[in-house]
Amino acid sequence: MERVVRRAKAVSLADGESLFQQGDTATRFYLVVKGHIKLFRLAPDGNEKIIELVDAGHTFAEALMFLEQPRFPVGAVALGETELISIDAADFSAILRDSVDLCMALLGDMSFRLRSLIREIDDLSLHSATCRVAAFILSRAPEHCDDFELDIPKHVIASRISVKPETFSRIIKSLKSKNILEIRGSKVRLLDREALEDAADVCGLPVEAT
Repeated sequence: MERVVRRAKAVSLADGESLFQQGDTATRFYLVVKGHIKLFRLAPDGNEKIIELVDAGHTFAEALMFLEQPRFPVGAVALGETELISIDAADFSAILRDSVDLCMALLGDMSFRLRSLIREIDDLSLHSATCRVAAFILSRAPEHCDDFELDIPKHVIASRISVKPETFSRIIKSLKSKNILEIRGSKVRLLDREALEDAADVCGLPVEAT
């Protein structure tokens, strides 16, 4: 840990500020301390597809340290004021060579992410947009509180779960008409958590659950 800290750097980003671009050389990976990071890819026509939303307490881009001449396959942009710790990938890779336990822990984390991606492919191909919206909202809801702030823009959520913004809005209106869910600005109120859970259960675990 002391060796990692010596080579680590603190990074602060404003809302909408880029951390790196798709195709940039990857020499470091990151831990989000505060805020959110949006990982996205750009289609040839310029459309953006959000691949992942990384919350505080989670790392990203560490798998690239195992590749020769790695480049970031996605771009990364801050959502809100964001603070990160930047870690030297080459030095961390050298540390792994001396620690079997650390290697196993990292492999376990990567395996969990792979299972999550496979589950997400199932969700996108087999389940409805309403199911995905319900699952995402529940994944952000505190366990014992039905009122909370959703600090991610609605169009970002729509891209993340692969629905059009207008479809997302229509689903939210439908859930409100059924007295299940209400969203005003960034404020969310779960009117019937059980009904929302029933809708999300079709997808299995919430899409962002960790």
